[in-house]
Amino acid sequence: MASARTTGDDGGVSLVQKMLSAVTGSVLTSLLVTPLDVVRVRLQSQAYTPSASASTSSPRQLSALSITQFRDMPPNLGISQCCREVFWINNNAAYCVAGPTIAPINPLDTACVAEEAERRTINSTWDGLRKIAQNEGPRTLWRGLSPTLLMTIPANVIYFAGYDWMRNAHDSPFRRNISDTYNPLVAGATARILAAIGVSPIEMFRTRMQAANHTASAAGHFRETMQGMRDLVATQGVRSLWRGLTLTLWRDVPFSAIYWWGYESGRNMLADVRGRAEARHDGTEFRAGRGEERIRRRSRSRSNENHTATLVNSFIAGAGSGAVAAFITTPFDVGKTRQQVAQHASEGAQKGSAAKIVRPEEKSMPRFLWHIFEEQGIRGLFKGWTARCLKVAPACAIMISTYEFGKKMATDMNERRERRLES
Repeated sequence: MASARTTGDDGGVSLVQKMLSAVTGSVLTSLLVTPLDVVRVRLQSQAYTPSASASTSSPRQLSALSITQFRDMPPNLGISQCCREVFWINNNAAYCVAGPTIAPINPLDTACVAEEAERRTINSTWDGLRKIAQNEGPRTLWRGLSPTLLMTIPANVIYFAGYDWMRNAHDSPFRRNISDTYNPLVAGATARILAAIGVSPIEMFRTRMQAANHTASAAGHFRETMQGMRDLVATQGVRSLWRGLTLTLWRDVPFSAIYWWGYESGRNMLADVRGRAEARHDGTEFRAGRGEERIRRRSRSRSNENHTATLVNSFIAGAGSGAVAAFITTPFDVGKTRQQVAQHASEGAQKGSAAKIVRPEEKSMPRFLWHIFEEQGIRGLFKGWTARCLKVAPACAIMISTYEFGKKMATDMNERRERRLES
């Protein structure tokens, strides 16, 4: 039975059993890591202005040019909680309008501005978790959970079941034509392409819903996001629902290739460690083997694991590989998020202008990332990397360990059923 697979053993696990394992892992993962995903989206979509840090660090550094530029804005943009003379633009901007008149700014008002800007600005992962929970309520950290589940369940079913088939099935062209060393790279990348195309519209909805902070209720956030999606389709067509797919693929395809290669390598290393330990315990010599012999030995080792070993080993390998892949692909995640969170209001403002202005988000992926680098430096490209790694590493660990554990239980159940039929 162990030789039926290149690495590991399906044990006759059916597609339905794999799907159930993937669904269980998706639910657990989404419940645990959604708060970190909300903070990541807020960090990456947060408006950037070079003078933001100055305005928050000292009231005296408020630019007179900014005040003059926004003096004539209507007062219904939103009145801050700390003073009536401060008006916020888009509710998440790093600048404000101090009064609709040309009167000098009161120093007390400037102090209020700095305090309000600091309250609204997210500076780090933990800062975001604290400020969102304090200012918008703890439930906000799980905003977008429903579309997250709606997205991750079918995505992970396609992703994991597809990877398993391409990696291990006898009929898979990847197994026949690609060496076992590089099979995880190609199979993981291909499975991710199929999953990303299928759920891209749902992911755009979830990202916009998590970034929204203009309404007070969950129903209001849902209506606001849904209306924005309707307006997007009405003005730019159905293909606009796949906006950011290129950046998503640029992020997810290399991520999946790195992740699965790292995961399989990690599981193989752990299998070798177990083999050496067992050889020392039995007083025998450990034979690593080469080529097919090594593959069969590792396959036997993984198929003979107990449930605890399967859970622990897959958790460790998944967490380590996921963290490395997440860090490397963070720039593409930043670009994807900023492109998808482009506000409908700014789109409407551009329509009214005489000449069409090409926003940075509308540029090609390399040009857009270069724009981010020129504007904010390398830190801008890796904005939110801590939240992303803190989210992705445990998410990968929980998802893959739950999936492998579910398959292990299914294997045992299938073997018991076969023994009962034979007896």
